[in-house]
This record gives sequence, C-alpha cells and structure tokens, in this order.
Amino acid sequence: MSDLKARFLEVYSVLKSELLNDPAFEFTDDSRQWFEQMLDYNVPGGKLNRGLSVIDSYKLLKEGKELSDDETFLSSALGWCIEWLQAYFLVLDDIMDSSHTRRGQPCWFRLPKVGMIAVNDGILLRNHIPRILKKHFRQKPYYVDLLDLFNEVEFQTACGQMIDLITTLVGEKDLSKYSLPIHRRIVQYKTAYYSFYLPVACALLMSGEDLEKHTNVKDILIEMGTYFQVQDDYLDCFGAPEVIGKIGTDIEDFKCSWLVVKALELSNEEQKKFLHENYGKEDLASVAKVKELYNTLKLQDVFVEYESKSYEKLIKFIEDHPSQAVQAVLKLFLGKIYKRQK
Repeated sequence: MSDLKARFLEVYSVLKSELLNDPAFEFTDDSRQWFEQMLDYNVPGGKLNRGLSVIDSYKLLKEGKELSDDETFLSSALGWCIEWLQAYFLVLDDIMDSSHTRRGQPCWFRLPKVGMIAVNDGILLRNHIPRILKKHFRQKPYYVDLLDLFNEVEFQTACGQMIDLITTLVGEKDLSKYSLPIHRRIVQYKTAYYSFYLPVACALLMSGEDLEKHTNVKDILIEMGTYFQVQDDYLDCFGAPEVIGKIGTDIEDFKCSWLVVKALELSNEEQKKFLHENYGKEDLASVAKVKELYNTLKLQDVFVEYESKSYEKLIKFIEDHPSQAVQAVLKLFLGKIYKRQK
C-alpha cells in the first residue's frame, strides 16, 4: 500500500471516530456497533480513486510544494466526503437495481440482518458529509462554497439517476427511447459530476480559486466522465467479474447502456427486432443472445475506436488550457482511466 493511501485511511479512522462520538446523538452499544460495521462495509472498500484524487489534485495545484500536515488532513477529509457520497449513492443504487454484488462482496442490503434498513443507512451516510465539513471547514473562507458544491453535485447526480430509472421503467420497456443523446445525459448527471468534477472542484476551492472562473475545466472533466461511463458500460458486458468486482447486469436490467445504444445504431431491422425481443430479460439464454449480437456487430472493435478518439480529443482540450498546473491535474485524471480494465 502506498504511503498516501495509508495516510488517507488513517484520516478515515479519525473521521469515523469523530462521527461515533458526535455529541448530537447518544449512541447505545448496539447502535454504535451497527454504525461502525455499516461504515466499514460501505465507505472504504472501493479503489478510493475519487477521494485520493482530491489530494493529488491539490498537490499539483500547489505546483509541487510539500503539503503541510494540516493541508494533507483537510484534502483527505474532503476526499473522504466524496467517498461517503459515493457510498450513499451505491447503497441506494444497489437496492434500486436489485444488485447482488458490489466490490466483490454481497451488496449491503443483501446481508441477512440488513435488508431495507440499508435505506436509512444511506440517509445516514449522506448526513455525515455536512457534519465532517462543519467540524473541519467551518472557519474556512470557502466553507459555504463547499456546502453549495456538494449540494449541487448531489442534486445533479440524483437527477441523472432519475433519468436513468424512468428510461428503464419495468413494464414500459421501449428500446426506441434509447439514443446516444439520452445516454450522454444520464452519464453526465449520474456519474461525471460527482466522479470527475467534484474532486477537482474541492481541490480548486482549497487552493482559493473561484469555481466560476473554471467552467472550461468542468467541461473537460464532464467529457472525461462520459468516456469513463462508456468504459463502465463496456466492462459490465465484456469485463471479467473477478476483475471488475461485480457481475454485470445491464442487459437484464434494461439499462440505457452505450453498448445497446450503439447496437441499435448499427443493427439492421431484423437485428433490431431481435434486440427488442431479448434485451431486458433476466433469463440467461436471452442475455447470451444479446451478447452474441454484440459480438456479431463487433462492438468490442467499435469501443476500441471510440476509446482512441476520446483520448485524442481530451488531450487536445487539456493542452489548450493556459495553466500548466491545471493541465497536470487533468492529465493525471485521464492517465488513471485510459484503457482501464476495472
């Protein structure tokens, strides 16, 4: 484990301890045990890329200057706020999607003693964020901007989830509603804002920057987030479950995935009819038929071409940015996701 990740995890322990001793609530032994188990199961279990990106971005914006212990702690705390937000989204998302696994283990709500208590756990996770911000950032000049940023990004993400869910309504399965613009809209709001823009925006605020002056950075990161989600859609079907940490269910769930949108675009009438008949069905035979059509349409090759063009376009946008420090941040993000396998 890298020193950065080890120090980052130490900050998680500090924040968890503070929340377990929050004076606003008197814990019983049972509730304290539940609370701690729920946090450990859902918050620190992922790759932690979003959270660690805040520290990396802040370092680059400081142009290589060594961070003080306080700066390391505060950037880590903001990183953990994003990981808490991610945990909140995933706990509820898994319930909505009836998922079975997450990060290589059963979804939280699938545990026998948890079930629908997970809904309230999701609400608790969301409520930890302003408590962390209040304790550590209340005296900072950018405190209100931080609160506003997290509220705005949460709203955008929830709206993206809404578009995703109403596009895939059970009983109203209509593939004709699926298109690249709809897919892009879902992705932009559901994933790109919180996964890509939020970490950099946190680092910019810590650096004393005005986010209103960095709309071009936001645009580049949203584009990057779109590319990231297309990769996710691709890996859901073609990635190995033991590598990606979950069993892909986009086909069964009738998801507005990049793959099905591209398949509709490339299919002849007979193939479209075939897709309409098999997409969104839970039986393994239908799923296999859809995957077979994806192979017939050579969607793996289509994805490789998309990935290459996206990378070239993003590099051009990044190199047009006037600040070398901001360029370094954006290239760091792109480097982490280009040709990823999980």
